[in-house]
Amino acid sequence: MRLALLAVVSLVLAAPACARFRAGDTGTTDLTIRYWAQGRADGGTARTWTLRCAPARGTLPQPVAACAKLAALDRPFAPTPKDMACTDLYGGPAEAIVSGRFEGRRIWARLTRTNGCEIGRFERVRFLIPAFHGDNE
Repeated sequence: MRLALLAVVSLVLAAPACARFRAGDTGTTDLTIRYWAQGRADGGTARTWTLRCAPARGTLPQPVAACAKLAALDRPFAPTPKDMACTDLYGGPAEAIVSGRFEGRRIWARLTRTNGCEIGRFERVRFLIPAFHGDNE
């Protein structure tokens, strides 16, 4: 009787963890990357890629390498702090929107090159934007 009761208690305690695992939310990275070489305001068509990790796949070239690079970054889509002083340096009109889930959390990040801070942010995840060629576009 005790063994049966122990088995039932174990199943009840394990059920929430199993439900989370089956839901697939924990740690999921599933991104859509949209990129405009001349910015969204020009009305041009966006180039679009997808990336999903664990297992790595999607339309982004070299998804295994991209997933590994993302995993190595601390908060790759964090916004620039409002009180940060940024250099007045313009890096061009290129713009990207990265949306979806990163390590289970919903994200939406607008990447631009409007000042030194934003250029740094863009460069940190540049590997997600294979069409970006820098000043030669």
